[in-house]
Amino acid sequence: MSEYTAEGGHGAVPTTGVETGSGEPKRRSWPLYEVFVRGKRGLNHVHVGSLHAPDAEMALHNARDLYTRRNEGVSIWVVRADDITASSPAEKDPFFAPAGDKVYRHPTFYAIPEDVPHL
Repeated sequence: MSEYTAEGGHGAVPTTGVETGSGEPKRRSWPLYEVFVRGKRGLNHVHVGSLHAPDAEMALHNARDLYTRRNEGVSIWVVRADDITASSPAEKDPFFAPAGDKVYRHPTFYAIPEDVPHL
């Protein structure tokens, strides 16, 4: 009976193989997921936060429970943070510089005829 204890007045409960709070909990080693929610049809997904989960399906369920409690979402994306590659704000000038000399990408480059309505 050494594998049972009556700590806390709850009777005999098994303690072998049960996480007791000593040491680092296993959930801290769960991967980090970034959560994106689309509020209404036709809008973009917006980053709303992060959460830890053991797998993508559990991350999706937890994101639904945590970030759409008031029915404000119609779609949720969860992405492992390890899978995201992003540019750094410090690299803004060299990273986006190639687009600076392409003035034809700006609407002011083109002349709009006067007889074309609603442009």
